[in-house]
Amino acid sequence: MKANFEISDILPISLTLVVIGIGVGYGLSVMEDVQSDMITDVAGCNSTSVAGCGDAYNATTSAIEGVAVIPDKLPMIALVVVAAIIIGILVRYLMVRYN
Repeated sequence: MKANFEISDILPISLTLVVIGIGVGYGLSVMEDVQSDMITDVAGCNSTSVAGCGDAYNATTSAIEGVAVIPDKLPMIALVVVAAIIIGILVRYLMVRYN
């Protein structure tokens, strides 16, 4: 299976990465709002101590940590995509030129 890239593919791919970044950023904001709603203001679960908040608060904390990994990887994903496009263009150019 071969993937063929052209220079015109850069714009849709870059727009996709931008939309992913915006979506993940907005999603993290919503998740933080949901997490703050899990604070019940009972003993051990307030804005200064979240040790007694229970499973719902802990689940949102784990979810935020998991989703927050995605933006860290976006620069590497973008670099790989751009490198693949450039290498594909160079290979195609060199094959046509020297054949």
